[in-house]
Amino acid sequence: MNTSKLRAWSAFATVAAALLTPPASAQRLERSGSEVVSSTCAACHVKGEQGAPRIGDELAWAKRTSQGLTALTENALKGIRNMPAHGGNASLSDIEIERAITYMVNHSGGHWIEPLRESTPAAVRSSEQIVQTQCAKCHQDGLNGAPKIGDRAAWAPRLKIGLDKLVKSAVHGHGAMPARGGVTDLSDFEIQSAVVYMFNYGIAALPTEPRAAPAASTPNHQLIDGTEIYLGVVPVEALSASQRQGKVPSGKGYYHVNISLFDAKTKFAITDAQVKVKVADPIGLETKTLEVISANNTISFGGYFRMSGLNPYTITAQIQRPGTARLIEAKFDYQPR
Repeated sequence: MNTSKLRAWSAFATVAAALLTPPASAQRLERSGSEVVSSTCAACHVKGEQGAPRIGDELAWAKRTSQGLTALTENALKGIRNMPAHGGNASLSDIEIERAITYMVNHSGGHWIEPLRESTPAAVRSSEQIVQTQCAKCHQDGLNGAPKIGDRAAWAPRLKIGLDKLVKSAVHGHGAMPARGGVTDLSDFEIQSAVVYMFNYGIAALPTEPRAAPAASTPNHQLIDGTEIYLGVVPVEALSASQRQGKVPSGKGYYHVNISLFDAKTKFAITDAQVKVKVADPIGLETKTLEVISANNTISFGGYFRMSGLNPYTITAQIQRPGTARLIEAKFDYQPR
């Protein structure tokens, strides 16, 4: 074969390979609930084999739907009684299992919303807008046992389980509340902002003590994109009983890390952000999403971290404010004493 024909054949082979090889995005398409049920779950759930709740049996499914999608998904992932882990299909992703469960629930008297893939929209709706247009329908007057907006005594026990778990409960639906509060395109972050808004209502709108900008940059304060960020680090043993919030770890070397946020222009506390903190030293790294806490008549964000020894630490706060997809990142140096 001469050189020109060899080159032509090589080019043809390259093009053919490209046409025959599916793109990465097409190699793994997420299946709908209907597809997963048809291919995997139907083997047992259509006729109720081996004690599986039969699709369409409202009484059998009612006992399970009361547990919520989170609990049902965990059972399906780990396996329960005669059902193997992942329903016997290891290729199923978590969200595909959630969709299959939702499909079977909805064909058995339920009204759940099939989960969407998590994503961060380009423009996040404000927590106030979400609450006023949707959440207030039940939470304004406490309909069906919903905690009222601003009723901190009612919200506090729910927040004790952790903000992440509370948000997941809202995402998947709980009791009389449908998945995502009945708004299918609400992101997890928007739901979290709405929860925090209802918890803070009546406090967050109050101005804090006027804060004059420091004459020079201080180790525990930064101003980034109109957001004043204050870091507080306190040894656990130095906290009084009334100051300890959430589950306090036992042992030595634990510190409470607090991030307080204020709008640089209005000086109001920012309480509907998502704050993730990374605490790192030369030999280790710990990352946590901070919980919303109440302190000094305002709301901030806190969590417990272990900082043993006298190594220098870098504390990085990643802050997501509603209304923008941009992530604010502030780094602080800290030296335990």
